This record gives sequence, C-alpha cells and structure tokens, in this order.
Amino acid sequence: MATGKTATKSIATKNAGKTAPKQAKAKSIAKAKALAPDLAARIGSTPRTKFRGNPDLFGRLVEDHDKHRALFAMIAETEGKSKDRQKLFKELAKDVAAHAAAEEQALWSSVLRNPATTPDGRHAVAEHKALDDMFADLAARDMGKSGWLKRFAVLHEEYLHHIKEEEQEQFVAAEKHLTPADLRYMKSVFNRRKREEKAAAVVKKKIKLKAGGLD
Repeated sequence: MATGKTATKSIATKNAGKTAPKQAKAKSIAKAKALAPDLAARIGSTPRTKFRGNPDLFGRLVEDHDKHRALFAMIAETEGKSKDRQKLFKELAKDVAAHAAAEEQALWSSVLRNPATTPDGRHAVAEHKALDDMFADLAARDMGKSGWLKRFAVLHEEYLHHIKEEEQEQFVAAEKHLTPADLRYMKSVFNRRKREEKAAAVVKKKIKLKAGGLD
C-alpha cells in the first residue's frame, strides 16, 4: 500500500508539466484565431474531460480538438466564397486529416491489439473515415450556395460528437491499459507523424453524399 509520501510523489509526477485547462483551451483557440483575427470563435462550453492540459498524448489530442472547435465556429461566421471561408476550411480539412492519421498510428494501432479496447479503436477509425468522406464532399461543392453551410453544420455536429466520445469514453478506456511512459512515447510519435501528414496533406474533393434537398 502506498505511503502518503509515495502517493504525493506519484501525483506530482503525473501532474508535472500540466497546463491549467482554461489556459490550454485558450491557447488552442488563439492558434485558430491567428488565421483570421477578425472572426469570432464562439465554441461555447465544451464537454468535461480530465485530459485538457495534460502533458501526454491525450492532452495533445484535446489541444487539437479545441483548435478544431474554434475553426468550425469561425467558419460558421463567414459568408459565401470569402477568402476567410476558403482559407479556414482548407486549414481545418488538412489539420483534421493529419490529426486523424497521426492519432491512428500513435494510439489506435496499439489499442486495436488489445481485446479490451479493440471495439473503441475500430469505432474511432471508422468515424475518421466517415468524417474524411464528409470533408471531401463539402470540398467538392460550391461554398457560395446556402446548402453548403447547412452541410457544414451537419459535419460540425458529427465532429463534435466524435471528439466528445473520444475525450469522455475512448481515451478513458485506453488510458487504463497504457503506462505514463507509453503515453509520452505515443505523444512523440503523434507529433512527428502529424507534421509529416500535414506537410503532405491535400484537400480531397469527392461528392459522395446524397443532396438531401440542401442545395
């Protein structure tokens, strides 16, 4: 049984390098705002997660999630084929794709090998593919039409649902089977892989979804 000193040391080690959640979220939003300072980033409240501000892989993933939340909110403030809409959508599409690919290599490739967490890994990867298809569909459509923003709102909702599940369920389940050393190593893999994926990313354009009367 751990002594008081041992337990205190363990907590201190775990919290080393941790950033306050509000500060971590503000930093992520600022990264998005730097692309279009005049646009509001009204992301509202975010689902509770114990990982925001953590110095390990999960904190790094939530950092990206918050940046993406801000980019989605900023795009919703744009109109027609404005330069801001085009620039922000391109950044969002490329960053989400790079994030997903790096996350799959750093985290889910390991999680899928553990029977206890295989379903979570499969679910996350399947949702990455669905989101990728939705981004490609939007990229292939005319940004100037009202239907585009309606489709974008659907994508926004799907993305928020996906990251809420990750932050509140899938990351929690995965953490139980990973050591702090695992998570530090995975973070380095994620950062390296994301840089590579982002540098090579292109915005795919392919209409796959039915019109659904939105155009």
